[in-house]
Amino acid sequence: MRFRVEDLDQHYGSAQVLRHVGFEIAPGECLAVLGRNGAGKSTLLKCIMGLLAPSAGRILLDEADATGWSPNRRSRAGLAYVPQGREIFAELTVGENIEAAARAHGTYGTAATEETVSLFPVLRDMWKRSGGALSGGQQQQLAIARALVTQPRLLILDEPTEGIQPNIVALIGEVLRALKGRLSILLVEQYLDFAIDTADAFVILSRGSIVETGRAEAMSREHLTRFIAV
Repeated sequence: MRFRVEDLDQHYGSAQVLRHVGFEIAPGECLAVLGRNGAGKSTLLKCIMGLLAPSAGRILLDEADATGWSPNRRSRAGLAYVPQGREIFAELTVGENIEAAARAHGTYGTAATEETVSLFPVLRDMWKRSGGALSGGQQQQLAIARALVTQPRLLILDEPTEGIQPNIVALIGEVLRALKGRLSILLVEQYLDFAIDTADAFVILSRGSIVETGRAEAMSREHLTRFIAV
């Protein structure tokens, strides 16, 4: 999928949260959005998924203007969103969480479920356990698997490493790097080393505006640290 955001604005009442935000994600690549808390990163993702209506600008999926589309239509067009906090169905089992997403996207009963679960083996062991009984790291694996079973073309992740133990962070990184080329990834992340290891390009947000963009190979860790350090 070729994904592009053009000149996006968003307001909460009289406060402008996003200002003329624009970028493109090349097919099969990972774009990481960095910035301090309050920079507008999560708001940007919600606008992309249709959970918030932008005040101005466009969201383009393969040149189709998706700005007015519902979240459901965007999901069916190939966008999958893992929000901050995961938002799994705590009362459903691991299997039911994944199967619900698969049924909604027509992938139930296909190889998609087994392929997805194989990326996170702990989910098979926890298949009949309720989502609410999982650890934070297990819930994050479930949330990503639930998104992937829909076979998206663009995977959108909001702080996937937040509060997660290092071995699970490493596993998630391995999965995302293996997926590149098969799908595109939009990653909002505060853990800089994870972002550097995963991203092909960066967008830096500050107070709702893009202050810098660049390819990963052209942006050093020291340079990127300037934009997220408190």
